[in-house]
Amino acid sequence: MRILLALIMVLSGVQLNAQPKLVPDVSQRQISIQSGFTGAELLLFGAIVDPQRSNNQDAIDVVVVLRGPTEPIILREKKKVAGIWINADSSDFQSVPGYYAIASSRKISDIVDVKTAAIYELGIDRLQLSPTGSIDSKKLRHFVNGLVDNRQRGGLYRDNPNGVEISEDILYRARLNIPSSVPVGDYTAETLLIQSGKVIAADDNVQISIKKVGFEAFITTLADKYSLFYGLIAVLISVLFGLAAGYIFQRL
Repeated sequence: MRILLALIMVLSGVQLNAQPKLVPDVSQRQISIQSGFTGAELLLFGAIVDPQRSNNQDAIDVVVVLRGPTEPIILREKKKVAGIWINADSSDFQSVPGYYAIASSRKISDIVDVKTAAIYELGIDRLQLSPTGSIDSKKLRHFVNGLVDNRQRGGLYRDNPNGVEISEDILYRARLNIPSSVPVGDYTAETLLIQSGKVIAADDNVQISIKKVGFEAFITTLADKYSLFYGLIAVLISVLFGLAAGYIFQRL
């Protein structure tokens, strides 16, 4: 009997000391891009497992971030000199996500402080793009703002401060829009559980693949791996269309 009681006490202690956990999932783990693709909508949802929730009644918040793929880019600024547009200043960035979307149960500034937001890159203005080379902070901010503005206008960078719904402090869900111009590659969906300004649980195990299929995939593979052959085919097709058009106009 004493052994049984001791075992129950140990198990109870483990349960009470258990940390909150997120169990996330997504409506589809692969998005196929083919002819006529106009975009898609992803549903990210999950459950919050918190054995100590009854002992802590502070409000909880959930933040969902979807990003990928990351690549280095060179951003150039054009200026008009003597009536001619030329490339002027430029800046290199080593880790620019092709797509970044964040949804939260409230505004990020109301959930965490500036330091925590910077650590977890919560917000478009908190992205760590890893600039290289020597450039003053004012000019760097100018390039970053231009890059972000360009991506936002293209629908590739999104911020929805009320995009996460939480039910009974247990279930959550968020809908993220994927534009037709989304780059192909591997994406990571990260979910953060936040309470009293602190991240108490996080999960980034949900992976999503976006790739081209069908004729689009064939053309992409041909252009990337057999560029010379692709160029010859493009020239041949152009010549054939030109000859066909000339023949038709001669017959009219």
